[in-house]
This record gives sequence, C-alpha cells and structure tokens, in this order.
Amino acid sequence: QAQLMESGGGSVRAGGSLRLSCAAKYTFRHYCMAWFRQPPGEEREGVASIQTNDRTSYADSVKGRFTISKDNAQNTLYLEINNLKPEDTAMYYCAAELGPCTFYTSFTSFDYRGQGTQVTVSS
Repeated sequence: QAQLMESGGGSVRAGGSLRLSCAAKYTFRHYCMAWFRQPPGEEREGVASIQTNDRTSYADSVKGRFTISKDNAQNTLYLEINNLKPEDTAMYYCAAELGPCTFYTSFTSFDYRGQGTQVTVSS
C-alpha cells in the first residue's frame, strides 16, 4: 500500500483556492516533506518543502500563493494554493525524505512518494 496518499485536487476557476492534503501511514516528524507538480507534457518540478524544524522553502514561481504546512499529530502534509492560475494545472505529488531535503532534489530520490492528485484550473 502507498505510504503517502494525496487528496484535495479538482477543477477550479482561475482566482480560486484549493488545499491539497498528503496523508502518511507513519509518523513523519523526522522527515522533510515536499510538494512537486508535473504540468501536462512538462517535467516534474519541486514547488515547496518543509523541514523537520518547520522551516519552509518555495519555488519563485509560487511564492506568495502557495503555503506548505504539516500536522504532525495527524501525519498530514498540506499545500494551500491561492489565486490559482491556469499554469498551475498539473498533477501534484508529495514526497518524504528522512533528514534534510530540498524541493530541488529529484522527486525520484525521495524515500517515499505519493501517486498524485490532479489540479485543473480554467480561465
């Protein structure tokens, strides 16, 4: 069974908001967590990460609109996306790495990876 399970994606109009969730089957308080996305026909890219000390980092393209957070008690990672744009249309994935990480790291190198949730933004 998948160790990480994303949810919360959907089809929304530009300007709207979504909150993506990533539920873990284990405690991830010792894991760095990250969100990635893959637009149709494009490479997967990292968008945000949160360290074990709650320090967050964001790709320049999403700063100010995306917020990564986590609830260690619920073993759940979140990605709040505001002011959605059509270019945010992508499959969104979460990933976990034991120890420090960065969203610049390749998605496939993370210890655990989700299956993705689709976000579609219409203009």
